[in-house]
Amino acid sequence: MAESERPQRDRAEGADVVPIGTSGRPGRGTGKARPSAAARNLAPSRKAAPTSAPTSASKAAPKSASKAARPTPVRPVPPAPSAEQPASPAAETAAGAPPRAASTTEETHPLAGIPVGDWLHAFQHAAVELFGDQWERRLAELMAFLRRRLAGDYTVDEYGFDAEVTERFLMAAMRPIAQKWFRVEVRGIDNIPTTGGALVVSNHSGTVPVDGLMTMTAIHDATGRFLRPLGADLVFKLPVVSSLARRSGATLACTEDAERMLSGGELVGVWPEGFKGIGKPFGERYKLQRFGRGGFVSAALRTGVPIVPLSVVGAEEIYPLVGNIPSLARLLGVPYIPITPFFPLLGPLGMVPLPSKWLLEFGEPIRTDEYDAVEAEDPMLVFDVTDQVRETIQQTLYTLLRERDGVFG
Repeated sequence: MAESERPQRDRAEGADVVPIGTSGRPGRGTGKARPSAAARNLAPSRKAAPTSAPTSASKAAPKSASKAARPTPVRPVPPAPSAEQPASPAAETAAGAPPRAASTTEETHPLAGIPVGDWLHAFQHAAVELFGDQWERRLAELMAFLRRRLAGDYTVDEYGFDAEVTERFLMAAMRPIAQKWFRVEVRGIDNIPTTGGALVVSNHSGTVPVDGLMTMTAIHDATGRFLRPLGADLVFKLPVVSSLARRSGATLACTEDAERMLSGGELVGVWPEGFKGIGKPFGERYKLQRFGRGGFVSAALRTGVPIVPLSVVGAEEIYPLVGNIPSLARLLGVPYIPITPFFPLLGPLGMVPLPSKWLLEFGEPIRTDEYDAVEAEDPMLVFDVTDQVRETIQQTLYTLLRERDGVFG
């Protein structure tokens, strides 16, 4: 009978098939419950696995047969597992084969089995997600930029302005906020001169001066020019903010610096309301505060550059100011400590600005080249031009408020 047919016949007759070498008591052939000393010396040092109870077939075997002389015992070899059903580790242990040791490579290096091609494909996919379809060119530009920065091969002007850092990092960080969060809509951008000096005068609002950053981003994306803001003294006293402001092109709001930049053909931005504008209560929103003493008008008259009025709607609602803590503000040396419906009640979460809809409209330039430089010393002329700029911005704000569908629409 063929060997492959014998197990099928045994199963058909209900016989108890016991593989060779997988049953019986320890020390079989000696009649003792414990193995001999020679057998114990040959056994491995690990604790032996419990064996199954002797079967009826082993009990029925006579002792005389077990004591009979026989040749040197040969350890039976368990049958090899078939290709369709591989043998399990438990079956190998029961058959007498030593257990296979666990692979230390998988425990120590779980990623060692990933092919190099898969790594390259994952890297390429991540680069496409980050840089887009032109990821190779943009990655090469980024590496060249880092190489130049480490080697010190970059220029900074006399005010500390770094055009490369401003365009690659500040504008890149502000652009998604302007487009996706505030959905900034720009009107009258053609009123910004493409070349030469000009002074952009805007209303100030929002509790936190985010409107200045949005204005810088909108002008750069539309015209390619950098807006050079004039900042208050407090901006350049803060440890980290002062360095970032200088790198992004801001300078101290003084007449000397303003005149030098305007004479050099720069596009300068000023917010004459100052802290009175961004720190006013929510009930006084879109009501312009005093424009100071008109120093920005004097600088424009001396240099003969046009004044471009800018009206911003939407910034008043990002942090609705409902209160203030003046005693704590004086202790910290800041103009005010804002209290909004969400800050400080919600902690850092309350510092997230509300997604209001923004409208930026640049008005027609007010020419100053018709005046002589000496007329900048005339206080009445300075007051008239300042009042003209202020009224232009105020009336445009009222018009934009009537046109917009809603605060968040």
